[in-house]
Amino acid sequence: MLAIQYLSCCSLLVLLKIVLAQYEHLGYPPGYPEPQEEEQYSAPQLAPDTPRIQLRLAGEKRKHNEGRVEVFYNGQWGTVCDDDFTIHAAQVVCRELGYVEAVSWSPSSKYGKGEGPIWFDNLHCTGKEKTLSLCPSNGIGVSDCKHSEDVGVMCSDKRIPGFKFVNTLPNHVENLDIQVEDVRIRAILSSLRKRIPVTEGYVEVKDGGKWKQICNAEWSQFNSRVICGMFGFPWERKFNARVYKMFARRRKPTYWEYSVNCTGTEAHLSSCKLGQVESLKSNGTCEGGLPVVVSCVPGRAFAPSSAIGFRKAFRQEPLVRLRGGAIVGEGRVEVLKNGEWGTICDDNWNLLSATVVCRELGFGTAKEALSGGRLGQGMGPVHMNEVECSGFEKSITECSFNKESVGCSHEEDAAIRCNVPAMGFQERLRLSGGRSPFDGRVEVLVEKNGTLVWGTVCGEGWGTMEAMVVCRQLGLGFASNAFQETWYWQGEVGADSVVMSGVRCSGTEMSLSHCLHHGAHLSCPKGGRNAAGVSCSETAPDLVLNPQVVEQTTYMEDRPMFMLQCAYEENCLSSSSKQMPANSYRRLLRFSSQIHNNGQSDFRPKVGRHAWVWHDCHRHYHSMEVFTIYDLFSLNGTKVAEGHKASFCLEDSECDEGIEKRYECDNFGEQGITVGCWDTYRHDIDCQWIDITDIKPGDYMFQIIINPNYEVPESDYSNNIMKCSCRYDGHRVWMYSCHNGGSLSTETEQTSPGLLNNQVTHR
Repeated sequence: MLAIQYLSCCSLLVLLKIVLAQYEHLGYPPGYPEPQEEEQYSAPQLAPDTPRIQLRLAGEKRKHNEGRVEVFYNGQWGTVCDDDFTIHAAQVVCRELGYVEAVSWSPSSKYGKGEGPIWFDNLHCTGKEKTLSLCPSNGIGVSDCKHSEDVGVMCSDKRIPGFKFVNTLPNHVENLDIQVEDVRIRAILSSLRKRIPVTEGYVEVKDGGKWKQICNAEWSQFNSRVICGMFGFPWERKFNARVYKMFARRRKPTYWEYSVNCTGTEAHLSSCKLGQVESLKSNGTCEGGLPVVVSCVPGRAFAPSSAIGFRKAFRQEPLVRLRGGAIVGEGRVEVLKNGEWGTICDDNWNLLSATVVCRELGFGTAKEALSGGRLGQGMGPVHMNEVECSGFEKSITECSFNKESVGCSHEEDAAIRCNVPAMGFQERLRLSGGRSPFDGRVEVLVEKNGTLVWGTVCGEGWGTMEAMVVCRQLGLGFASNAFQETWYWQGEVGADSVVMSGVRCSGTEMSLSHCLHHGAHLSCPKGGRNAAGVSCSETAPDLVLNPQVVEQTTYMEDRPMFMLQCAYEENCLSSSSKQMPANSYRRLLRFSSQIHNNGQSDFRPKVGRHAWVWHDCHRHYHSMEVFTIYDLFSLNGTKVAEGHKASFCLEDSECDEGIEKRYECDNFGEQGITVGCWDTYRHDIDCQWIDITDIKPGDYMFQIIINPNYEVPESDYSNNIMKCSCRYDGHRVWMYSCHNGGSLSTETEQTSPGLLNNQVTHR
């Protein structure tokens, strides 16, 4: 009996050692490198007579590192007047808050009017002062300003290495915002260390160049909500506390001397309040507590699944979507109402409302709330204005808003940038040999014979969609060019071998490895000389057809063949016209096209003027051989007639108020469409039609596709399609219910037969 008990005890001890071993510290996981030795930050030494102040950024923010400058002095928060304020004063503010530098400053209460005293007026800083109170001024509290003159600043995203928060007002810690060098979630359990993204672990703050844990004695669920949001996760969840208790006993934590007090609506930890940890003992232990642990829930796009890998979209159509963004988690906000997609006016648009949208879409909190159509202008109605959210809504549609959008135009379309999980995709791809960080030969990191090696991608079949994925994966914006040969770019030594071929992307993937491609059996006849390359840009054009113009200008014309010779030479007539005599007639469905550039950069032809094709019959150059495609479908989706339009002349026909025309075709001029302008192809020019001579009377679906072969990169291809219902009775023709692709809900689209069956593939 004693022997059995002895063996049982031994077995338990062995099992305990095995269990504890998995929690042994094995270094930092990918994405959290060991701290490098840096120049130690030293807190400014202030003379005893220097007024002690604390600063914060408050007000109607659109980024966490900007806001109204507020000063805590004499037990009260107040503001700073914009009189004589300069970028040098902004520099002092940002440095005092732990940011590397100031980006800009804003007068006239841009971030809203503050309250309390105006502590500083007529500041004259050099930018070298250690605290704002050392800048010459009228004196603390001496001011003739009103709060309509409250100044604001925008600081850089980068924090000062080694920055350490120094509380000069220990009796008022509960009034102060959190300012630390950095924050992270560090995976502790061995089963989680290799998992990407990191969703669970210790919450650690970097203060004074050292990583420290936080005592969980006063930690709340609201704090966890903010931390998860910062790292790109929409929700927090419960976790197994027992295993962390075992680990904490085994390795003594180093605790930060403050606690955290968040309301749960903050977009970033820097907006939460500090607290004093009453349970933190003098020996640095957390009485009755442990280091803070959070466990976060990734959104669907980032949740690993054994069946389909990382999901790229929701299964059900959401009420909110993003359009026009270069990378995952950013874009113009569009909402669905009465079966039609529309935009949000940027009046009162802020981080709180933007964060509700981000969480709703499966991302974290908002990094930035953008205004003024910064990520391109939408089409259709403006559904919401003056949105106000509490921060806990499940959807932006639950927030209060003004249904009237009088005075709002698409120049005021709201957009967002969300925090997304660190997936490590950027570490597996690079551009090499280019003239700037935005271009070069594409090189990928793959596993070969058990080791990771860099190599090239075969350029055969490489196009705009593949280049878009590369630029997105690297965080470099949109593709501006896709190159199938890069022999003129000297890549990295040892990375010349082709390691990926047959790449085909839809354009929505987060990583090039998610695209279809050949597996181990590579095929690249021309070898490394045929390596793929890209050129990226932070902006892109976005062409959108005006459906009302098509609907209003459609008519039918019978035209004799002898007047259609040039159109015949350019294949703008149906094949049956080849056998028709010169005195016969062709029946043409004619219409005008008004093509707007709603993007952020000009639409330019892919090739330069040296490669444009001269057409002698029409006496003009084609900068794009196929600029638009016109199709007529039966209601079951069968194509019954087609036409196409070369870019006879890409130019600015008209522009929005205040925008000058840049492109015109006279005298072999440059071709393109400026942002905010549109190019009109009138109904009475050649090839602006579909030949319907052989079509029987009936109901049809009419479709136009702009830039059908994706020759020119755009921020959004979904709106390049326009569809109409068409009725032809043999004598007259009508177009009705014209709309752009993606402007209606899926359910509304399905009520029109044939609309979903006529997608054209050009790959």
